[in-house]
Amino acid sequence: MLKPIRAVFAAALLTIATYAVADGLRGDHPDTYVVQKGDTLWDISGRFLERPWLWPEIWQANPQIANPHLIYPGDVISLAYLDRVAARVAPGPRTAQPLTGVPLAEIEPFLKDLRVVDAFEHLPHVVGLEENRLRGAEGQVAYVKGLPDAQPGQRYAVVRPTQRYTRLDRTQCCDIFHSDDLDFRGKRHLDFEQMWTNAVVPDHGHELLGYELMRQDTGTISRGEVGGIEASTLLLDGSGREVRVGDRLIPIEAQPYDLQFFPHPPAQQLEYGRARVLAVADMLRTGGPRDVVALSVGSRDGVDNGTVFSSWRVGDSVPDRVTHGGWERSEDMYARSSEVRLPDEYAAHLMVFRTFENVSYAMVMQGVRPVQVGQELKHPDAPY
Repeated sequence: MLKPIRAVFAAALLTIATYAVADGLRGDHPDTYVVQKGDTLWDISGRFLERPWLWPEIWQANPQIANPHLIYPGDVISLAYLDRVAARVAPGPRTAQPLTGVPLAEIEPFLKDLRVVDAFEHLPHVVGLEENRLRGAEGQVAYVKGLPDAQPGQRYAVVRPTQRYTRLDRTQCCDIFHSDDLDFRGKRHLDFEQMWTNAVVPDHGHELLGYELMRQDTGTISRGEVGGIEASTLLLDGSGREVRVGDRLIPIEAQPYDLQFFPHPPAQQLEYGRARVLAVADMLRTGGPRDVVALSVGSRDGVDNGTVFSSWRVGDSVPDRVTHGGWERSEDMYARSSEVRLPDEYAAHLMVFRTFENVSYAMVMQGVRPVQVGQELKHPDAPY
C-alpha cells in the first residue's frame, strides 16, 4: 500500500518543482517593489510569493540581478513576468548593507544553544557549587573535575545532557524514533512504557542518533587544580540558566550559528517515515512559531542550514465501523484489514538553522496548527 502512495507523492513533487518558478508569484502582486530598509528576503517572499523558500529561483530568473543574495534597500524589483523573464531591475544606492534571507539578529533571541554529540561521558563535569548550593548562577563559582591543566582566564560553556535520541529501523512501515530524558548524570530515566524499544540491541536495527547538550551558562577559570585541590574553579559570568552538579563543560565556540540563513527546499526527497520531529526545545511536546524543534535528519541526509520542511500530523488508521461493525466494539477488536488510513494533516513550515550528522535543529516559521513530537517532515510544497 505504501509504494503507490510514495510513487504518487514523488510524482507530485516533481510536477511542483517543474512549475514552481512559473506559478510562484501571488495573483495580486504589483509590477514592481522598492526594497525598504529593514526588509528581509523572507519577508518580501512571503508578501509576493506563494512559496517564500523559492525566492532564489524567482530572482535568478531575472538576468539583471547578478547575485540574488545581494539586494539592497532602494532596489526596484520587477515582479512583472513575461515568459518567465522579468523586466529590468533598477539598482538602488549601495550605501546600506544588502538584505539577507533571515538575519541572525532577528531570530537569535528564540534560538536555543543546542548541539548533538555521540558521547559526553569524557567531558569535564561540575562536582560542586560554592557554599554547597544546589544551583549556581552568574557571579557564583562552580567546581569542576576533569580539567587538570586548566589555566586562569580560559573560558568554557556549561552544558547539560538533556535527551538521548534513537531510531529503530522498521522495514515494514516507518522508522520508530524515541527520545529519553536524562538525569543529572546524563543517565536515562527508567521508562516502563518504552522498555520494548529500548531493549532492542544495535545489530537489530537500533541506532543511536546522539545525545543532546543544552547550554546553561558560560564561565571563566579563576583557579586550576593547584595545592592539592582536585577541582578547578569556574566563575559563572553569563546570564543563562542555573548550573547544577553533573553539568558538563566544553570550549566556547566563537560563532555557533551562521550569520544569515537562506531558505531553500531539501536537496533530496526523503523516504516517508524517515524524517520526523524528535523533540521540542525545553522538553515540551508541542511548539508554535519561533519555537525550536529537533529533527531526525541531518547532514548525512543532505540537510543543511536554511533547509525548509513542512511538518504534518500523521494520519490515523481508524476502523470502518459502518462496514465492519458498530460503536459497541472497541478499536482493538477490529482486524487491520478493516482499518482506513486517514490523510496526514499539515501543521507548519520549519527552517533548519543548525545541522549535525544525524540530527538537526529547526525553527517553526509559520503554520496553521501546533507542531508536535512525531510529526512527519515533507517537502515544503507537499500537497498531502
